[in-house]
Amino acid sequence: MIKKTLTLIVAVVIAIWFLSPVVLIVISSLTPSAEYYDPSRILPRSLTLDHLRSLFVTLGGWRATLNSIQVAGMSIGISFLFGLPAAYALTRFVFRGKNSIRLGILLTRSFPVLIIGIPLLILYMRIGISDTLLGVALAHTSMVLPFVVLISSSIIGGISVEYEEAGMIFGLSRFASFMRITMPLVLPGLAASAIFAFIMSWNEVFVAAILTVGSRTLPAHILNAAMTAPDYFKFAAGTIMAVPAMIFIFFTRKYLMSLWGISLK
Repeated sequence: MIKKTLTLIVAVVIAIWFLSPVVLIVISSLTPSAEYYDPSRILPRSLTLDHLRSLFVTLGGWRATLNSIQVAGMSIGISFLFGLPAAYALTRFVFRGKNSIRLGILLTRSFPVLIIGIPLLILYMRIGISDTLLGVALAHTSMVLPFVVLISSSIIGGISVEYEEAGMIFGLSRFASFMRITMPLVLPGLAASAIFAFIMSWNEVFVAAILTVGSRTLPAHILNAAMTAPDYFKFAAGTIMAVPAMIFIFFTRKYLMSLWGISLK
């Protein structure tokens, strides 16, 4: 009983620690401008949606949000299109240099985004995909793909190869055996890696700000439109950034927990 009580207290403290900034950001974004700068008040007497409406509607935040969703979706799709076969090959086959390839994939994340932004812009201008959502999605894919390969390979490695071999004994091809036997077993873990991919693409701002002018994603749009605005507009921008990601994680949280071996009732 004491152990359960202590566990509950620790869980509540951790939840408060992580949720307090989010709650304060949301409250600040809903505080009327006249009350926001009133030092005598900690909590507002009334709430308003004017700041969110101005940023989301008047300043074009809704379009930037749609751009971010499209970019994140394309990044996830392209990353899994190339990352899943690579992860399968690294897990199921033995070949020379496999560990070096794993290390090389990991080393791609050691280069700061700062040093690839300008070269990417020059390259995109030459091939005609500058200021496009596809260009931003490809740039985000280069950052997401290493994590997808490494996470997916560890997940596939946790599934015994004997299941696939049994399927091939009964006449299935290797591909069909993977799709019909292994894929349903690894799908929860792959959904968890998709969450990481979505969050990385959703929050990335530097490359998106360099590569786009008229087709900015939400973080790049906020960086351009809200950073010189009053503080309550900045908090409204933070709320707009946080809410879609929180909704996405809420609906996919059971898959994220399954990656850690936790079962949600």
